[in-house]
Amino acid sequence: MSDAVITVILTQVATIMEQQIRQEVRLVSGVEKEVKKLKSAFESIKAVLVDAEKRQVKEESVKVWLEKLKDVSYDTEDVLSQWITANLKAEIEGPGSHSSPTRKVCSLVTLPCLGCNRVALRRDIALKIEDINERLDVIATEKDRYKFNVVMGSPDRPKTTSFTVVEDVQGRDIDKNTLVSELLSSSHQEQGLNIVSVVGMGGIGKTTLAQVVYNCNAVIEHFERRMWVCVSEPFDEVRIAKAILEDVEGSAPYLFELETITRKIRNHVRGKKFLLVLDDVWTDDFRKWEQLLNSLSTGAAGSAILVTTRNERVAKVMGSRYNLPLGQLPGDDSWYLFKRIAFFEREAEECEELEGVGRKISDKCKGLPLTVKTIGSLMRFKNSLKDWHDVLSSEFWELEEAEGLFPPLMLSYYDLPSTMKRCFSFCAIFPKDHVIEVNNLIKLWMAQGYLSSTEMVEMEAIGQEYLQNLAMRSFFQDLQKDKDDKRILSVKMHDMVHDFAQYLTKNECCVIEVNNDLERKMESSHKRARHVTLIRSEDARFPNIPNVEKFFTFWVQSFHDSPPIVSQLDRVEPELLRRLARVRALDLSRNRIGELPKEIGNLISLKYLNLSHNPFWELPANLCDLYNLQTLKLCACDHLRKLPRHIGKLVNLRHLEIDRTDSLKTLPKGIGNLKSLHTLSKFIIVRGNDRGDATCGLEDLNNLNNLRGCLRIEGWDMQQMPMRPRQLSCRTRNIFLSCRWTSALQFKQAAKMR
Repeated sequence: MSDAVITVILTQVATIMEQQIRQEVRLVSGVEKEVKKLKSAFESIKAVLVDAEKRQVKEESVKVWLEKLKDVSYDTEDVLSQWITANLKAEIEGPGSHSSPTRKVCSLVTLPCLGCNRVALRRDIALKIEDINERLDVIATEKDRYKFNVVMGSPDRPKTTSFTVVEDVQGRDIDKNTLVSELLSSSHQEQGLNIVSVVGMGGIGKTTLAQVVYNCNAVIEHFERRMWVCVSEPFDEVRIAKAILEDVEGSAPYLFELETITRKIRNHVRGKKFLLVLDDVWTDDFRKWEQLLNSLSTGAAGSAILVTTRNERVAKVMGSRYNLPLGQLPGDDSWYLFKRIAFFEREAEECEELEGVGRKISDKCKGLPLTVKTIGSLMRFKNSLKDWHDVLSSEFWELEEAEGLFPPLMLSYYDLPSTMKRCFSFCAIFPKDHVIEVNNLIKLWMAQGYLSSTEMVEMEAIGQEYLQNLAMRSFFQDLQKDKDDKRILSVKMHDMVHDFAQYLTKNECCVIEVNNDLERKMESSHKRARHVTLIRSEDARFPNIPNVEKFFTFWVQSFHDSPPIVSQLDRVEPELLRRLARVRALDLSRNRIGELPKEIGNLISLKYLNLSHNPFWELPANLCDLYNLQTLKLCACDHLRKLPRHIGKLVNLRHLEIDRTDSLKTLPKGIGNLKSLHTLSKFIIVRGNDRGDATCGLEDLNNLNNLRGCLRIEGWDMQQMPMRPRQLSCRTRNIFLSCRWTSALQFKQAAKMR
């Protein structure tokens, strides 16, 4: 991640220089020299990072040096971010701005120099940069002692091909037929639930085999109901039970008691022959399974449970009647899978030249399907015989981490361009087996500054390209694509790949379960944390935790839907927001928050804010002071009645997501000033005399020339509105219009309800 932060810093320095020129402001005496010194130091350090990051695997002292570098890099990024924000404020508020009174920026949020003039601010920042340069001098001196090699990184724009990710199973026909036979066997039908287990090490292909069996025609025809639940860690009986219920019922809102959920499951499966797959089970405590398994006993004779696990003891505790030990792929099957990927679209002569060394590389994968796919995907991008021999002789094969799977992942990771390395390692912030929504992931990458747009290509498009390349290299799996099979919509990470991402970001990206030991955990092992996910259980209080001052990403993951009432357990303390001064991405969705404190306006660096599925009625006015905000997600906020009046101050806002906000009947006038807007879920038109001066009209769409995707227009009266859909479509590009007509009577009824 060091390279990631340094790249962001160098971009920030360039931005500051551009701002100074644009504002025709000279730097305070000495500051320009310090800034140039800082830039030079980071450029010098960046040149040796490729070698340093490889050596840290075996050299603890290098690892410590990189940790120091990360700390000073993050501090530098924070100082420069404050400077950029202050300059942005000056541009908007300055005497040369052409803002209307309604757009006039009131005040910036708390900065270290609050109440000082701009010269004092620059002096304050100059002192901080001077201090950072002193710390960098020490780091540079230590760097010279290690005699790192200067290595030019891979080009930032990766190669793309027409290659598609290999998802099917290879060499498992016998195992598949055995499992199907055991699940469909009539000999167990009078003995209660037929529990069958697949046991094997990580990366051996247990989940893939289970998926093939689950979707087999014979299985589909045999069972009335099929359910799939990813168990994984941490174990949560309520979450697992809700996942089963959601599979059979479609949803499980407002259910928090295990007894209530299992009673519903019992009724749903009663008398039905079902198959339940419990994937990636770790827990070998039968007491945690007993109530759930009992609720499934009402199913018809012949019902079955298929368990995948790494631990044979788990299978025994679950009461498995048959265990299938999944071994390594035979050599021929391993080679066939490898060459399908590595030789994709190659000429026959080239394949013949590479086959000898290719077979040796395939043998090093030891029959592990995930390893074969990972290395095969890596070799797909290697063209010369020398490159292939370099991989074969790489020292990474000697590593012994994570049951032997880290070597291929290391090889593939260090072959990535620096821009893609940081995007991949950031994914350690997601819990294991989490379904990652691609559009959301790209917005999180944007918030961290990992994606840089050009005149020709926007950040979102670059993010899609990076995602596709990471998928082609087998860093992602379980790809869900759009109807045209072009754009990837969601992905998952194999648990071994997730372990690898956490290995890369140890103490920096953390996923923590909220419990009574939370404060102790944060104080002891997560003092260096920058990107943190807290998994909040159904009955846990909203966490108010220590050591958040350095967080860049903070996600409180909850599984709540928006309830009709709000509990005091779900209160966000103002003090927590005051301490999150550095945060770039904040996700508080599904946390039953009834009121957002005004201290949200203090988060001057915030670029991503997700408040979806919360029951608040309105947002604090000073949310509009978040000048850097790029993404604001308010989906399914059923009670939300209005957006802040001065939302037009959010000049960097690119995505405003307000789907399923049925109580929202008007939009503020400032929407028309959001010229950077790419996503606007819906546009609400208020009729004639019912429209106030602060409410936007159809003409406010004229300036929104960057809109993409689908725009839903509500309240359009064709007889009274002067513009037509045909005219609007000429004003924007790549936009699909969807209109919902509203009669005068309907509008008045809605107004009365408000």
